[in-house]
Amino acid sequence: MKMNGGQMVCESLIREGVDVIFGLPGGAILPLYQTLPEFPALRHILVRHEQGAAHAADGYARVTGRPGVAWATSGPGATNLVTGIATAQMDSVPMVVITGQVGRAAIGTDAFQECDTTGITLPITKHNYLVMHASEIPRVIKEAFYIANTGRPGPVLVDIPKDVFTEVAEFEYPEEIDLPGYKPTLRPHSGQVRRAANLIEKAERPVILAGHGVILSRAYDELLELAEKAQIPVVTTLLGVSGFPTGHVLSAGWPGMHGMAYASLAIEESDLLIALGMRFDDRITGDTSTFAVNSKKIHVDIDPSEIGKNIDVDVPIVGDIKLVLQALNKRVKPLLHGDWLARIDELRREHPLLGADTSVSLEMRYVVQAIDEATNGNAVIVTGVGQHQMWAAQYYSFKQPNSLVSSCGSGAMGYEVPGAMGAQVGAEDRVVWSVAGDGGFQMTMVELATMVENNIPVKFAIMNNNSLGMVRQWQDFFYEKDHVATVYSGNPDFVRLAQAFGMLGIRVTEKNQVSAAIERAMLHPGPVIVDFVIENDDNVYPMIPAGMSIQQLIEEPSPVFQEVSG
Repeated sequence: MKMNGGQMVCESLIREGVDVIFGLPGGAILPLYQTLPEFPALRHILVRHEQGAAHAADGYARVTGRPGVAWATSGPGATNLVTGIATAQMDSVPMVVITGQVGRAAIGTDAFQECDTTGITLPITKHNYLVMHASEIPRVIKEAFYIANTGRPGPVLVDIPKDVFTEVAEFEYPEEIDLPGYKPTLRPHSGQVRRAANLIEKAERPVILAGHGVILSRAYDELLELAEKAQIPVVTTLLGVSGFPTGHVLSAGWPGMHGMAYASLAIEESDLLIALGMRFDDRITGDTSTFAVNSKKIHVDIDPSEIGKNIDVDVPIVGDIKLVLQALNKRVKPLLHGDWLARIDELRREHPLLGADTSVSLEMRYVVQAIDEATNGNAVIVTGVGQHQMWAAQYYSFKQPNSLVSSCGSGAMGYEVPGAMGAQVGAEDRVVWSVAGDGGFQMTMVELATMVENNIPVKFAIMNNNSLGMVRQWQDFFYEKDHVATVYSGNPDFVRLAQAFGMLGIRVTEKNQVSAAIERAMLHPGPVIVDFVIENDDNVYPMIPAGMSIQQLIEEPSPVFQEVSG
């Protein structure tokens, strides 16, 4: 069958099961857009900024487990995607990004809106392509989806010159993939599984450290089976939150810079650390020379480059988490660790999160707890980056798996608006709350128009402290409260802003208004902004300063910090 390049792209996307595209047209990609009416199965959501397209595709991918798709034109259209692509790469999110490029004859001439898109994105994509012939499009699209969604997931970019979209060729969609240099290891080595099982059997104080890989592999049941069978407490990474039931007796929180103190201390006291689908990033380890020095370590990851990269391990296992756990569960014997579990309970009692909010003024954690109560822990929570992100992860109960969506690796402020939009499109039957910072919210709030236009009913809880809260907290701790460039004196009236976009806007200034505002937002059928005017000097605890160890843990506001920091 003869098709032009644009038709080939659309037909290929349909064959890959794509139903939604987030994008913004421009000259170089316009021929592709002009074919869209021929393919009504493809829903296109017109964003207001290309960064919004990338983050929305990312949020969609996280909740569905299917690659999100974003389109943009050449030059600035492509470069506006970069933050979203980097976010997906850092957090192992499957995405396929299609960009237009100037015509083939103009490449390399500094033509209008030309840039080296593949060169720019090479370090932040799992793979990318420059397609020079229309006949290559079906193979490239099939390969792009396969690469994006297998092994360690990630973003794949396909750059297509304008005249390739209009070139006519024979459409032949390949039935199979032939990539000799790309063979992800899925099934674990049986000898390594046996070694891991032996270590688990001998351990007296084991801890499971479950990361994003558990969620990506949908290994919830397998993780639960291992934990219950061997009676091992489960700590998750921030990206792994909601990979294990937070209300389970074996759930032991999440550790690191702003994680639960008892989770970090459990790792510190463990004699075996079973790391599943995580990469020992600096937010968890702090000073790697002092991290969990008393434990042997099993590290399971589908990406062999992550094993041994930051922390030396005793038993490395390369493979898909779900398949590894299935093999491991067959070998692990039922075990009891009563004394160790009692010690975990003791740590939890001795080092709890901050208690009930007893202040007269409104604080973020109070708002998060109110949202948790109103949704019974069953919402999808999407956050930006900063204090509100930490409080959301600390105080929401996450009763459903895969319920926290956040930019963790790259820490992209502004994720909270388009990321929530994509998550809501991907999870139409679930309530989506975006817990947003007033700073990050303003970076991408143009996508409110997209949500109103498409009736995407995200509920926004803006934690409005008129400042860049986390940066201000660091200035409090490390720069003698010298608040340089962190205080906003010109924030908009978010209620009137909501009205300007055609949304419901609610302002909350007192604690006794919180529950009613949340209930009103949830009853409203469309998107809603709730502007929570909160304390601007509230800090997140616990805190382990960057690059330090558990010995420098700051659990609550006190003079202890002065001693630690010198």
